[in-house]
Amino acid sequence: MDVRTALLEAAITVFATSGSRGATTRLIARQAGVNEVTLFRHFKSKDDLIQAALDRFVARIAWPPLAEVPADPRAELLALCRAHYRELLKHRSLIRKVMSEHEEHPALCSVGMQASARMASDLTRYFARLKKTGAATGTWNERAAANALLGALFSDAMGRDTMPERYPYSQRDAVAWYVDLIVRAMGADAPVRRPRKRG
Repeated sequence: MDVRTALLEAAITVFATSGSRGATTRLIARQAGVNEVTLFRHFKSKDDLIQAALDRFVARIAWPPLAEVPADPRAELLALCRAHYRELLKHRSLIRKVMSEHEEHPALCSVGMQASARMASDLTRYFARLKKTGAATGTWNERAAANALLGALFSDAMGRDTMPERYPYSQRDAVAWYVDLIVRAMGADAPVRRPRKRG
């Protein structure tokens, strides 16, 4: 791993545990195995380093793509939501820190939440495709449905360790139940039946 990458990784690790104030350049440099002089050769300031580290972190987050032509909404959503939930759990300390910095460092919070914004947009477009193709029925708002599903996943992942009494069911069951609630509410709980092609 090159020095710049080591510094970016160290900045994320230290920021996730200590926030902006606690993430001193000395701590970050020590975590990366370099000295502060080396850190400042690569980054003008601590803020620049943390910003670059969050940009890198967000750019690496990926999830399974949702089908352009939905075939089995429950299965497609379940795959996406399980992947998203795993990422939320894995990075919950960092997410909590980014959100807690909103008042003092709104730009950092904005960068840190870009992956969630991308996920919400992908899901909203997928729900619109469900409507358009007739794979879902009824009157509902695709953005509200996306927010409801992502909100349930986020609340569970962020709150399960701090309020365990609210989550007496397993994490695996939780994701399936949140998806099931949404697909049933949208009338999309059965695989899409497409006419067979002749020939």
